[in-house]
Amino acid sequence: MTHDRVARFVVPEGVNDPERVSGGNVYDRRLRDGLAALGWDIAMHEASDADAVAAALDDVPSRGTVLVDGLVAAWHPGAIEAAASRARVVVLAHMVASAFAGADAASIEGERRSLGHATRVIATSNWTAAEFVRRGLVDERRLTVAAPGSVDGPLSQGGVGELLCVGAVARHKGQDLLLEALGGLRELEWSCTIAGSPEVDRDFTRQITEKASTFAPRVRMTGVLRSAALVDAYWRSGLLVAPSRTESFGMAIADAQRRGLPVIAAAVGGIPEAVSGGGALLVKPDDVDALADALRSWMTDPILRARLRAEASRARRRAPRWADTVARVDRLLEAA
Repeated sequence: MTHDRVARFVVPEGVNDPERVSGGNVYDRRLRDGLAALGWDIAMHEASDADAVAAALDDVPSRGTVLVDGLVAAWHPGAIEAAASRARVVVLAHMVASAFAGADAASIEGERRSLGHATRVIATSNWTAAEFVRRGLVDERRLTVAAPGSVDGPLSQGGVGELLCVGAVARHKGQDLLLEALGGLRELEWSCTIAGSPEVDRDFTRQITEKASTFAPRVRMTGVLRSAALVDAYWRSGLLVAPSRTESFGMAIADAQRRGLPVIAAAVGGIPEAVSGGGALLVKPDDVDALADALRSWMTDPILRARLRAEASRARRRAPRWADTVARVDRLLEAA
């Protein structure tokens, strides 16, 4: 191991908390473990506040390399600016803060400042990278795309009406749209599992929980499903539904494709990129009627189902792997 393959990785607090699972946390952990397997000495620091961020960055040696999660960077742009004056700062941007409706001004300004001072920026989809360029946040010469990988699992065996929605319970994930769409399909045979952390937006979670109770027992909210339980949920499902209002890529979609599971999703953000291999039906975002029509077609049109299942089976073989993601970041860090 050489000094050049030493890096610090500053991430949000709770990255390892099994009850606070998010796509960003999963990506960060996969990247940490993958880089370590390639010989990097990776020291991960969870940043609970500004002092913790400053301490983690102040300790980086001159011309050393530090990888910073985009959320941390947006919350603490002053620390990024200070570190960038003496070290190689690579920001791992999972999302475009300014693309989220209702994003606070401080996060948007923090994103602009931190990305402007980063040595390099890693975007998790081509859409995210293009948005950074379009919004004037990052010059494309400083951008690298390293899309999320996917986890191997058994081929899905679920029935037509076994629906699965995976993601933190939050407004941008659109679980409210899904429940409203299902409200118009009560005459059909279906059940729906909503799996994801209830801690991101507790007010929204209460609304979704109350609405889901009106469908009992057809809608089940499980909270976070860990490893084997999540693998089992994919295996038992016939369709993944991703009704997001905003989405940088869609890691649940990548995992579904790895299992040959068809997808109905909103055509928003990086989702079209995530389903480019086929096996998906895209609908207009934030449109309950369009989502309901797509779900009805899936459940009542055997020709459509056969086509999507065949495409999903082929896409399974082409779905991205985490090793590819890690290799791309490895090359970037070497070059930085």
